[in-house]
Amino acid sequence: MRFLFKTSYQEDIRLFSHGGQKFWYAMLGVVLLLTPWIFSDYFVSQLVFIWIYSIVGLGLMLLVGYTGQVSMGHAAFLAMGAYTEAYLQQHGWPFMLSLGSAAIVAGLTGVVVGLPALRVKGMYLAISTLAFGFIVEEGVTRADSITGGSSGLTLESLEIFGIPIDSEQRFYYVTLAILVVCVIAVLNLLRSPTGRAFVAIRDSEISAQSMGIHLARYKTIAFAISAALAGIAGALYAHKLRFLSPDQFTFLQSIELLIMIVIGGLGSVYGAIFGPAFWILAQQFIVNVKDWLPPEIGRQTGLQPTIFGLCLVAVVLFEPLGLYGRWLKIRTFFATFPFYRKGMFKRQKSYMKSERLK
Repeated sequence: MRFLFKTSYQEDIRLFSHGGQKFWYAMLGVVLLLTPWIFSDYFVSQLVFIWIYSIVGLGLMLLVGYTGQVSMGHAAFLAMGAYTEAYLQQHGWPFMLSLGSAAIVAGLTGVVVGLPALRVKGMYLAISTLAFGFIVEEGVTRADSITGGSSGLTLESLEIFGIPIDSEQRFYYVTLAILVVCVIAVLNLLRSPTGRAFVAIRDSEISAQSMGIHLARYKTIAFAISAALAGIAGALYAHKLRFLSPDQFTFLQSIELLIMIVIGGLGSVYGAIFGPAFWILAQQFIVNVKDWLPPEIGRQTGLQPTIFGLCLVAVVLFEPLGLYGRWLKIRTFFATFPFYRKGMFKRQKSYMKSERLK
């Protein structure tokens, strides 16, 4: 079992707590770099989808898991980034500029959504973001001159600094690099005063406000950053599919994104990656085992949603911390064996008495 004795604030906020973390993350990096050369193109393609959804999950995790603001319209921000990337690419913008523009457009849209939503929270905030998602979906359908409407929009092949990204391996490295940058940025943000303000708002808005935290400002910042990350993912999503249509960014897409981070583990950057990984790999598993199931079960059209619904219910009832929480318990068990106790992760009431004041 490892004990860390910290003697300075810099040791508390550094990215890696000890040398062991540096070693294992270095090993993980080597495995990820070698993956396209070991596995098939199909498996690499599925990993690309995991990286893209992980970037969206990072933004949604920052908003829901760390700031406590529920969003059921994040597919709209994904659409803003995707269509911005497609529109700018048609006009000859280089990828790095169009990617940044997609993040800015989605981030500004997040501010527009966040400002009216400051007066509501909980279920009412979720309904307002849901309404925004429907508005964007309808707007994308009707803006034929920009988005192609119901006919869709086709993208050309991607080039970065004159290098054609014409294979799954090359696009894999592009998405992986952007994901790593986003993860490091989010981790550093959470260590900053802004990130600590997000957590304070999530735990108790009244207590945070009493400490001088400007609720409206930080909630708006959280919406903007979360939407910007979704915009980056949307740009990559557009290049991955190379065809965009309004039915790709529906209400169900927003629900799927929310389910991903819940299953992965709310309040954890790792959960933003574990959730999409489980979602994509579970889909492939269901497709592969359908032929082995009895026809009365395997041919049912609602088999996949049913399985994911049961998984969500199981997580909420038996493992509220999600997949990351289960991994944390397993790791702690081996680290403290034979002194591990089941009560170490017992849930406690997180609200303050001031939260019950009406």
